[in-house]
Amino acid sequence: MKILDRYILTSFLKTFGSVFIILFFIFILQGIWLFIAELAGKDLDAWLVTKFLLFYSPKIIPLVLPLSTLLASIMTFGNFAENYEFAAMKSSGISLKRAMRALIVFIFGLSITAFFFANNVIPKAEYKFINLRKSIIQRKPAMAIVEGQFNSIGNFNIKVDKKTGENGEKLEGVTIHKRAPGAVNATIIRSKTGLLKSSESSNLLQLELFDGYYYEEVNTKNHAERQKQPFAKSSFSRQVMNIDLSKLNSNDMDEDEVVHTNNMLNISELNYTIDSLENNYDKEAKSIVDNIVQRTNVVIAPRLKVKKTNDTVTTVQQEANKDTVPQELLSLLKNNSDKAQILNVASNNTTGSDFTITSGKNELNSKIKNINNHWLAFYDKFVIAYACLLMFFIGAPLGAIIRKGGLGLPIVFAVLIFIIFHFINTFGKKLAQENGITPFLGAWMSSFILSPLAVLLTYRATNDIGLFSMDNILFPIQKFFQKIFKPKPKEQE
Repeated sequence: MKILDRYILTSFLKTFGSVFIILFFIFILQGIWLFIAELAGKDLDAWLVTKFLLFYSPKIIPLVLPLSTLLASIMTFGNFAENYEFAAMKSSGISLKRAMRALIVFIFGLSITAFFFANNVIPKAEYKFINLRKSIIQRKPAMAIVEGQFNSIGNFNIKVDKKTGENGEKLEGVTIHKRAPGAVNATIIRSKTGLLKSSESSNLLQLELFDGYYYEEVNTKNHAERQKQPFAKSSFSRQVMNIDLSKLNSNDMDEDEVVHTNNMLNISELNYTIDSLENNYDKEAKSIVDNIVQRTNVVIAPRLKVKKTNDTVTTVQQEANKDTVPQELLSLLKNNSDKAQILNVASNNTTGSDFTITSGKNELNSKIKNINNHWLAFYDKFVIAYACLLMFFIGAPLGAIIRKGGLGLPIVFAVLIFIIFHFINTFGKKLAQENGITPFLGAWMSSFILSPLAVLLTYRATNDIGLFSMDNILFPIQKFFQKIFKPKPKEQE
């Protein structure tokens, strides 16, 4: 490796490493902020919190890596241009394309590494991250309950005065508000003590209450009685309540992360899963169509009547011709009760068919969304690799053009470009999830839109052309005003 290549590569790696560490730390802090409700005040030891963040950190690499590449490229090449190092290279016959050669090889290697990281490391980390959150709740169910305040767990609001025991499983002063979905009356349970029990092999959290009272509001149609707020009261010495663990921290957990497993699969697993999902979708669609056809009694082929004459088989149409069917079938019925019964049957059939079609359509849309999410996860593993290349070929020529290093103008350009990239990427994925566009186009939309910008900047930088030429804008305007305000020649006498 020549001295120049080593110098350029060393300068880039120093900047890239510093920027990557800073951005990684910022995104980790954002993750802590997102999961602060699960970490703060839960009596978790330092090693458990470290594992929590360690399994969370790989999923932010697809955001940090392209942004770090973009910012480091702008800063490195901006410093070279600002300190006239590029001018010295060009005077020695070294072009910008030649100066970028060593870094292009490094970025290609970085892209390949990013692909294998996204394909192998991120799915395993995602799997361990979600299972760690679940195991924390199962091993330490009391972490979902904070002392002195109401904690929402599914249909229950639970408040305890004090928690004791090794894992905080012993409760004192338990108050529970229970409201079933759609119910008008509320139920309040109070007990002196309680005990939380759970098992890692079970999805149920068992709450055992001792020495308490059970209050339930009583609904009455009498307005005067309702103003007295009547309720029923009963006491108990021991009562057991079962709570679904999937309800715990439901407000903090991303439902897509829990329900969809597409982020936990590598490429080979995604191929197999997508094939299974598409086959299941085809079978389900055929089943729904057959169900609708049978429910509405649709006859696809006209009924034919077969007659055998002189050993020759001929077919004729059904004897009842369509011209003989009256336009108003109800006119054939004389009894009004029969007409009402027929109309009622027809209305019920129509309502049932509409419900079958609507529910089938919603079910198919849900399956399509799941398939699209798996396709997006498949393409994302390639997008992150291409994003590193794309950001380098935007940042390196842009830094050479603006000729500014440091943390001022480069950060402005880097943040602006990355926000555009991330916004288009998010918009494309959301559109692809709803089947508005194909998953391939949704995943690659941001890359397709910004690739011409990378080509343009690389072309202008390698040919010593500025970002934009003000003369092309100002010269026509100047010429226009000169033509207007040009003094007229004096008439000869």
